[in-house]
Amino acid sequence: QVQLVESGGGLVQPGESLTLSCIASRSDLRIHTMAWYRQAPGKQRELVAAITSGVSIKYTDYADSVKGRFTISMDSAKSTVLLQMNNLKTEDTAVYYCNVPQPDGNDYWGQGTQVTVSS
Repeated sequence: QVQLVESGGGLVQPGESLTLSCIASRSDLRIHTMAWYRQAPGKQRELVAAITSGVSIKYTDYADSVKGRFTISMDSAKSTVLLQMNNLKTEDTAVYYCNVPQPDGNDYWGQGTQVTVSS
């Protein structure tokens, strides 16, 4: 079993920045892919960004709505993933969840951290 612990959420004004972090409880588990999802009130959970660590390169994927503003990074040795969020907009308000996908579909999820962007 792996527990994912998120931190870094909060209340900010439009245009400001936040960095979310997620640490997996088992550092002995080699994690190759980690992702961030978010869910706004009344909406479905959506993928924000994902990162896969290869032999010598990391692959990233972003939702169109956050490209150019958000950056995902991962330290595989520490089982940690960060989400740097710049130029935040009111529509970024949501609960953000850390995710570690599993081949059998039983993904690991964090408890979620609230991000509120409001003036």
